[in-house]
Amino acid sequence: MRRREFMTLLGGTAAAWPLAARAQQTAMPVVALISARSRETAVGLATEFRKGLSQTGRTDGQNVVVEDHWLEGHYERVPALIDDFVRRNVAVIATPANSPATLAAKAATSTIPIVFGVGEDPVELGLVASLAKPGGNATGINFFASEIDAKRLGLMHEMLPKARRFAVLINPANGTTAGATSKALELAARVIGVELVFFRAGTSPEIDAAFAAIARERVDALFIAPDAYFAARAAQLLRRFGSSFPNNVPNTAS
Repeated sequence: MRRREFMTLLGGTAAAWPLAARAQQTAMPVVALISARSRETAVGLATEFRKGLSQTGRTDGQNVVVEDHWLEGHYERVPALIDDFVRRNVAVIATPANSPATLAAKAATSTIPIVFGVGEDPVELGLVASLAKPGGNATGINFFASEIDAKRLGLMHEMLPKARRFAVLINPANGTTAGATSKALELAARVIGVELVFFRAGTSPEIDAAFAAIARERVDALFIAPDAYFAARAAQLLRRFGSSFPNNVPNTAS
């Protein structure tokens, strides 16, 4: 082979190396992790998720690619993200503690495996056929949040036996969780014998407005529903609670 031909061949091969490397990298299965929380409030989640994967022989960056998507409570981003996952045909969609994303994923694909974590009954949500035999392409865990919400209200009443009016803050943007929480609390309130006053907030200004309204209602305690957006806005919630109830007695937040 003449020198010129050899150099031409070598140059063409070298140029192809980056393309081959990229092709090999994109060939690795993609696990799309979509959390409703913020990266700051779930700092350990991504680490523990990768740790769990490594225990099954899958290491991020070596034989699998893990994509982190943090919604920070902005559930309106869910449809576009799920559409993108389906278009790219990712290997797995993981939706820990994220009912809106879980339901959107289940509606969008019947083939991509979905691993969920929900606070509501996954059978009632239509995610699985049964707890014993999920079937289909979705599996995961149920946090039994409704039972926990009722228990939390009961514990608050034990702490404040004279309290009769409880404010409840829910996020209407997360309709599934808000509905389940409201139903569980209403049932528990009838048993305990207390009154619930519901307030809705799904944005930072709405939180401020809700606390102003709560202060006017002269409630005895505040129950904050479980929601990723509220977790991401914990500092604002604490600040607003302190300004709305400066004496903090007998008012209690949970």
